[in-house]
Amino acid sequence: MNMCIEKQELKEMIQETVKTLYRKPLTAATAEEIYQASVFAVRDVITDKWIQTHDTYNKEDVKVVYYLSMEFLMGRFFGNSLINLQMYDEVKEVLQELGVDDNMVEDAEPDPGLGNGGLGRLAACFLDSLSTLELPAYGCGIRYHYGIFEQKLENGYQVEVPDNWLENGDPWGIKRNEYAVEVKFGGHVRAVPKEDGAYRFVQEDYQSVIAVPYDYPVMGYGNNTVNTLRLWEARPKNKLDLKFFNEGNYQKAAEEEVLANSLTDVLYPADEHIQGKELRLRQQYFFISATVQRVVQRFQEKHTDFHELPNKVAFQLNDTHPTVAVAELMRVLVDDNDVPWDDAWEITKKVCAYTNHTIMSEALEKWPMELFSRLLPRIYQIVEEINRRYCLELQQKYGENPEKIRNMAIIADGQIRMAYLAIVGSHSVNGVAALHTEILKNQELKDFYELYPEKFNNKTNGITQRRWLLHANQGLAKLVTETIGDDWITNLTKLEKLLPYAEDATFCQRFMEIKKQNKKALAAYIQETKGITVNPDSIFDIQVKRLHEYKRQLLNILHIIGLYNQLKMNPAMDMIPRTFIFGAKAAAGYRRAKLIIKLINAVADVVNNDETIGGKIKVVFLENYRVSLAERLIPAADVSEQISTAGKEASGTGNMKFMLNGALTVGTMDGANVEIFEEVGKENIFIFGMSAEEVQQKYQGYYDPWSIYNMNQEVRMALTSLIDGTFDKDTDLFRELYDALLNGYDGKADAYFVLQDYADYARAHREIDAAYRDEKAWAKMAIINVAKSGKFSSDRTIQQYADEIWHLQPVHITE
Repeated sequence: MNMCIEKQELKEMIQETVKTLYRKPLTAATAEEIYQASVFAVRDVITDKWIQTHDTYNKEDVKVVYYLSMEFLMGRFFGNSLINLQMYDEVKEVLQELGVDDNMVEDAEPDPGLGNGGLGRLAACFLDSLSTLELPAYGCGIRYHYGIFEQKLENGYQVEVPDNWLENGDPWGIKRNEYAVEVKFGGHVRAVPKEDGAYRFVQEDYQSVIAVPYDYPVMGYGNNTVNTLRLWEARPKNKLDLKFFNEGNYQKAAEEEVLANSLTDVLYPADEHIQGKELRLRQQYFFISATVQRVVQRFQEKHTDFHELPNKVAFQLNDTHPTVAVAELMRVLVDDNDVPWDDAWEITKKVCAYTNHTIMSEALEKWPMELFSRLLPRIYQIVEEINRRYCLELQQKYGENPEKIRNMAIIADGQIRMAYLAIVGSHSVNGVAALHTEILKNQELKDFYELYPEKFNNKTNGITQRRWLLHANQGLAKLVTETIGDDWITNLTKLEKLLPYAEDATFCQRFMEIKKQNKKALAAYIQETKGITVNPDSIFDIQVKRLHEYKRQLLNILHIIGLYNQLKMNPAMDMIPRTFIFGAKAAAGYRRAKLIIKLINAVADVVNNDETIGGKIKVVFLENYRVSLAERLIPAADVSEQISTAGKEASGTGNMKFMLNGALTVGTMDGANVEIFEEVGKENIFIFGMSAEEVQQKYQGYYDPWSIYNMNQEVRMALTSLIDGTFDKDTDLFRELYDALLNGYDGKADAYFVLQDYADYARAHREIDAAYRDEKAWAKMAIINVAKSGKFSSDRTIQQYADEIWHLQPVHITE
């Protein structure tokens, strides 16, 4: 596709926009101002395609999927949009010809604070694939003002500050006041008799907010499709109560506005207290109610028969957060549109599909009945009725079996189990990796699989190669295209054509040179931002992901302590220098995870400043992990740490991004690691640790971490260093971690089997050290990983969703 706008015209548009917006010539503009002007210039091209896309959808009355998610970790829009418009190189040239540093312009864009971890990044990759595959879709979520938080480090501790990503405006979002809807909370429900003797249920004495959508364009690669990310923002129904204001009660006068703003201020507010729990539930209902109301309004513009709704609309629930959509769609159908209950229930089940993202039962969302019924009184009544009918179904199947019914009921023990509501109210329940789906079917959701076997299916997660190779690793992308053509950009399985080149000396040399350049660029960034000098010839070993105990950053840092102790005892020890790089946010209220961050930084302070080890180990914690930082880190990685306790990680997608960029995985047989192992073969991955089945047996059997402590000197010395003042003068600072591993601290000792897997993890790292010494062999392994990553494209995943769950057809958009 040729550039959609002439270079000269684009130059003039950028210059004029700077002048119009900022009253200054281009030469006096900041990088941030030039970025904003460039977006407005490029958006002209996007908007034409966007209008054409939605005009076509409306004219052809196509089925649309609505991907409902609490988070969309989009990353920066500008560079990715230019890639998909196939304008990246041309816009780069235009900026250079204007005397502007194009990298500074891209870096001026803040990462949108719309997500946190893998759940949100998956949603973003899926939107990219939906547009590239020309599938009609909306992503629907919340326009958070301050994201989850911006992570700062103070004395090695995580400190959370607001992520004010909207501070300098939002050139991508378009406010759509015409689609605003009212969302109601609280009050009570009154039954009003209808003429036919039935009742209509009316919510009264409620509080409400106005939900206003902001639309963001999502471009497909090399086509004219522009789908929409629709993010809802809360506005007060009445901005200011002038009566209270004129009486001098300014706080009361602005109460409604404060309440509305708090709804969409922060992603995942801390919920250790009831106010936090209530705010989370309000957030979930807010964006779901707004979305469902607007979708039904749109449907009614062309249709009167609601039995047609499943032929025009699909809702995909991205984890349990959007599950209230099941009850809200029932409310809109039954209360607002007089659809009989039984008909509405069949329609709802055909529209809704549920993706489960967690194996950990404690992460399956549950709400206290008291909170749920008080905040969402009509929705609570509907859930009660769904549960009553469902329990009758269970009784018919299992007879009088109170324990079975209690275990499977949507409402039990004073709680509403949202995952169970999602399963009962959907026609499809999918896991996100083959192992994950089998664990759901055979363990966590076994009763439901026996009841509804036809609902369960697997859709292994994927990533978009447009962002994670074409944009993030331009040197490697160019080499791949020169070697095998550019079909891989829209069909990642074409990377298999690289397999013969794993034996080609010239290709291997170029491949490793690109990796070296990426490592040098990252080393410069680390020097600039952290003041730490790292060696680009060392092995760059990277673990970047949300900080949670099951992801076992603690295993990684304990092993680093083990290596450090070995070097202290034998400074001449023969080892390839290692640079261990971490990036991770811990949830604001997750004390132990935050203590692990402190430990990593405490170890870094000691190790990095110990001249006696000759720079053989460096430890770096890069704060505020985000998409734009991942785009720097992943192309530079030699080793990808995917070391979760087997059976705990649903899939993981970081593992796929590293693989695509030629890093070798050290990992457990967990999540999608299993499928990576199947693709690349055991000789091209470093697998260690217990299997999911062995972990399950350990949980159910006897496990004494003290026996490992007593038998393994390396483990014993590493643990002792946590409490002997090696890493902090306060010998009690890391006592909680020591006790959690050996004695149990608010739980079972070594609940995630860090010590059990330590020796095998150390063995895998010795194998890495040995393998890296043979550059040709390492290059071959890395190239095979790239060549075999085709399965892990989100294009493949989305095509499976479209064919097997949504029954969604592509719609070609003409210019």
